[in-house]
Amino acid sequence: MTVRGHIRVYLIATVVWGGFWIAGLPSYYQQYSNLLMIWFDSLLVIPIGVIAYFVLGRLRPKRRLTIALWLAFYFTVPLALYDWLYCGLYLGYGVQFISRYWYLTVYYAIPWILLPLTAFLLNRLRPGQPANSSPT
Repeated sequence: MTVRGHIRVYLIATVVWGGFWIAGLPSYYQQYSNLLMIWFDSLLVIPIGVIAYFVLGRLRPKRRLTIALWLAFYFTVPLALYDWLYCGLYLGYGVQFISRYWYLTVYYAIPWILLPLTAFLLNRLRPGQPANSSPT
């Protein structure tokens, strides 16, 4: 990935975090029941998986895993840092924010599983070409 690509993905991830932060106001989703948050987290995996399929499917098979790992990094590490800055420092929960905001914490692991798995499955589906192209 180029430097421009890294910056672009970082900025997209930051905007996504900002959107979820705003959507979670006033209490960063604490105002909702655990059951609702379980449903929300479960349903959120579906569009993430679809987006991963289309993004990774456009790539050459040899690049898919590398890009999947970079995407997992940018959609977990900076976001976890933002959550720690907001929940841990600003709201004062320290490292305990990890359990208090468990519905965020699960998404520090999901991209590391879902994105490489998607890359692997796409490579098995169409090993010699991007998944979104027709064989010639």
